[in-house]
Amino acid sequence: MKFIDRVSIIVESGAGGDGCVSFRREKYVPRGGPDGGNGGRGGDVVFQTDPNLSTLLDYRYKNKYKAGDGARGKGSNMTGKDGEPVILRVPPGTQIKDARTQELLADLMEGKFTVAQGGKGGRGNASFATSTRQAPRTSWPGQPGQTLELVLELKLIADVGIVGMPNAGKSTLISRISAARPKVADYPFTTLTPNLGVVRVDDRRSFVVADVPGLIEGAHRGTGLGHQFLRHIERTSLILHLVALGPQDEDPVLAFRMIRDELARYGEGLAKRQFLVVLGKVDLLPEEERGRIVDTFVKETGVSPILISAVTGEGLKTLVESLSSALARGGEGDR
Repeated sequence: MKFIDRVSIIVESGAGGDGCVSFRREKYVPRGGPDGGNGGRGGDVVFQTDPNLSTLLDYRYKNKYKAGDGARGKGSNMTGKDGEPVILRVPPGTQIKDARTQELLADLMEGKFTVAQGGKGGRGNASFATSTRQAPRTSWPGQPGQTLELVLELKLIADVGIVGMPNAGKSTLISRISAARPKVADYPFTTLTPNLGVVRVDDRRSFVVADVPGLIEGAHRGTGLGHQFLRHIERTSLILHLVALGPQDEDPVLAFRMIRDELARYGEGLAKRQFLVVLGKVDLLPEEERGRIVDTFVKETGVSPILISAVTGEGLKTLVESLSSALARGGEGDR
């Protein structure tokens, strides 16, 4: 399924039905007596979260939605039928914004939200009758509905967000510690969309991880692919920095600092989020070189990393336990 996480749509709630002017025929009642009913209420536009959805794909192909109008009132004091509402189903984590003002209208984690209420039905002439005005010929029109231009933006709900340079091994890692099966290849930008995976520590403990397409310098300005998806780690409790140690990879200290700088420039508090650092692809290095790189990394950054190999499985159990423990402490990762 194609991953779509941002769309623009137009919604319109229904107009209320007009009130009715009607008179019943009844002896000794002036003009038979007013019995015009009120108009029906227009339909609402409602967003409903659906945990079975993971993308906004449906809204890419249809972007205009209108609720039903209320029916006109009828004689015999019959109120018109209410208009049918429009129920728009979205994945949990969808934000609804006004396209013109960028005002956040709702951040839907669960439940529903009425974004546009239908217009009220107009009053029929029966509601205008008084002791001194027994045969009113007055009715009110229904109120119009609301038309809104909206932006829907999905932010995935995950506990841990994995970030790193292109080809750092994020997809391979998430495939080894969870049931997720993202595309894995030996060229940069294999990951074109975020991937979610559930990591099961034991029978009682589990957490959700998300990997973000590789970041490159200037990502906060829109360079590369990862900037489009940084919003998906805004909700995470913990950020996992994956730094590759392969012969073709960037110097680990420079790579780590570049990613930290991009997170700081992006904003939204990402640089202040608690984090763990993982040095991956250690299977490609001899023991003595690993030690030298780790010593330099700790000296230059002040951060103690976890060593892993997603290929051989080395260090993965330690990593999963460390992530689980950090989340249990409220996201306070080792610094």
